[in-house]
Amino acid sequence: MEHHGHAKQMPMVARSEEGKLVLQIRDYLPPDCSDRVEARLLEVPGVRAASLNPMMGTVTVTLAPEGSSEAVGQRLREIGVECGARPSTMQIAEAEHWAHATGRPAEHNHNAMMEQEMRRRFFVVLGLAIPVLILSPTIQSWAGFRLPDILGLNVVLVVLASIIVLYGGVPFYRGAATALRARTADMDVLVSLAVLSGYLYSVGATFLFAASDFYWEVSTLVLFLLFGHWMEMRSVRGASGALRELVKLIPPSANRVKADGSIEVVETALLALGDVVLVRPGEKVPIDGVVLEGASSVNEALVTGESKPVSKGPGDNVLGGTINGEGVLRVRVTKTGEETALAQIVNLVREAQESKPRVQRLADRAATALTLIAVSLGVVTFAYWFGVARADSLFALTLMITVFVIACPHALGLAIPTVTVISTTMGAQRGLLIRNADGLEAAKDLDTVLFDKTGTLTTGRFGVTDVVPFGSWSEADMLRLAAGVERNSEHVIAKAIVAHTESRGLALPEVVDFTALPGKGARAKAERHSVVLGNRALLKDLGLEPPAEADRLAAQGKTTVHAVIDDRLAGVIALADLIRDESREAVADLKTMGIGVAMLTGDNRATAAYVAGQLGLDTFFAEVLPGDKAAAVERLQKRGQRVAMVGDGVNDAPALVQADVGIAIGAGTDVAMESADIVLVRNDPRDVVRLIRLSRLTSSKMRQNLVWATGYNAVALPLAAGVGVPVGIVLRPEWGALFMAASSVIVVTNALLMRRKAV
Repeated sequence: MEHHGHAKQMPMVARSEEGKLVLQIRDYLPPDCSDRVEARLLEVPGVRAASLNPMMGTVTVTLAPEGSSEAVGQRLREIGVECGARPSTMQIAEAEHWAHATGRPAEHNHNAMMEQEMRRRFFVVLGLAIPVLILSPTIQSWAGFRLPDILGLNVVLVVLASIIVLYGGVPFYRGAATALRARTADMDVLVSLAVLSGYLYSVGATFLFAASDFYWEVSTLVLFLLFGHWMEMRSVRGASGALRELVKLIPPSANRVKADGSIEVVETALLALGDVVLVRPGEKVPIDGVVLEGASSVNEALVTGESKPVSKGPGDNVLGGTINGEGVLRVRVTKTGEETALAQIVNLVREAQESKPRVQRLADRAATALTLIAVSLGVVTFAYWFGVARADSLFALTLMITVFVIACPHALGLAIPTVTVISTTMGAQRGLLIRNADGLEAAKDLDTVLFDKTGTLTTGRFGVTDVVPFGSWSEADMLRLAAGVERNSEHVIAKAIVAHTESRGLALPEVVDFTALPGKGARAKAERHSVVLGNRALLKDLGLEPPAEADRLAAQGKTTVHAVIDDRLAGVIALADLIRDESREAVADLKTMGIGVAMLTGDNRATAAYVAGQLGLDTFFAEVLPGDKAAAVERLQKRGQRVAMVGDGVNDAPALVQADVGIAIGAGTDVAMESADIVLVRNDPRDVVRLIRLSRLTSSKMRQNLVWATGYNAVALPLAAGVGVPVGIVLRPEWGALFMAASSVIVVTNALLMRRKAV
């Protein structure tokens, strides 16, 4: 596939939606730079909010009506942050397919590109550092040999070290310049101070004053810094790679059916509404559409999280990225580009990964503070050892540089974003779409989950719940005759009785003389029997008394149908909105987790009480008008409870907004629900349990990473400053660089371990 270089063709800034800019960073920014870039953006008139996510490589800016995207772009250029418009999901998919075919990173994948750059610089520096080590007088002394300085070896040493410092340190100097233009300091400033101070000291020792040089330490420091960043970016790429795998579900090509019936292979991006595509067994469905011909089962697990293959036939919708089973399907395209379900899912995941939970904002501020502390501590360290302890200048400089390097707050900057990226992608792969990180963070603290009844805890359709025969009639025979009569009716109750009878494998009899009795029921003859089905009014017309069993069922909020066969009451059939089997499991699991479960419904109190009793709910709200649902949520909140509202995202929108966490369930292909914090693709209340488990797992990993990142600095900084010198412990700069990189890799690896957890 030809690569079109999307990132280069895009304008500098472009609005992704009203009042919001989402920009793609074109260069590497360290994980601890967010706070200072956001602060400079907030100085721009009309900017209401700004969020930079170095891991995802995006800047998100919310603008007031008077705000200017040009002013935002100008400010970013002033502080040295090069950006372009964020590519669409389809552009990313095309670029990823190209990258897979060529083995080169896609242009939008800045982490992979920077990983490649760090790897290239590392090997160049490695080739230069080896002769520096051999030529270094210190290394020669340790090794017990001395090279004669007949070829101006000192000059060669200076030249090699200069190339290493200038070439290997370019990414850090570039970042430091950006930070200083933003009037702040970050990791790149610390690294640049460490490298340049050691290098300049060594040049001075060579040409200006008599002292030991620092060339081999500076060279190995740059080498280890590049290696550490290479490993760190490799880990980060692994953390963010799951989203790219989700994008790759969009097939690069499709089999389009031409007007003459022949098949042509075209890029998926070129498909238009109304096109017909052929999907063979085992192939991916290229795009959203409706089946015109054929029958098959489709595996939707990778898109919606649905574990079982779904049967598809003419008239059924299919989603792009799902896998066709054993049959051949002809599908008419109904959605293209960013409108497809998979593109909407990817966009929601990207938005969640680019958003920041509250704890991330605290970590950003802590990273900025740690940088300033490190600069101050480094200066104090040098002053103490050189001025107070009377150590030689080289030793004092070594400790100062080690402080600068080891304090780089990379681990702190990566602690939260890596977990956010992995958790949101894990959620999407299971049909749990997190629209913002705060919603996922808040789910761990829920006290109560409030479900809307119809379509959430129940199926939203009528079904038979009870069949009670009277006299000599068996349940099966009475039900068969009743269904035979109802087969001729289009009423929802009639359809439910027929469906229930057929599901039990009972054969329906042929009927004659069918007569509909409007508002009351129907009558007919079946197997030489006169059969009348109807409500209480029809029973009264026939001079029969309703049985006590019917009164009991009606008191549960169920609809009752009386069967009269040969002028005698033969039984009662009760129907109701069927309770999902999954609802019982979900409620039991929530209670096990210590979370209360409530329900609200517009149904009468009897119906609500029956459903609540069947599920074992803690409380319920009945006869609630759509406009009053938010008030029910607020009533629970006033009791001090943290409430999640679970509804369909349309009628329940005000309640979803009012809740501490709004959860839209059963979104199917309509995943862009603006009123919800979380969107559940499947209509399965058990996914609420999975969401809370994911939230708790996410919170646990964030805490672990923060404890490690802060604990690492609490131990490493004093050691770098020389508190271990009296007992013979001295950290050298190159080891400090490795420890700093190792701490970053550890937090990323810890986040990656989330994937092994079941939710």
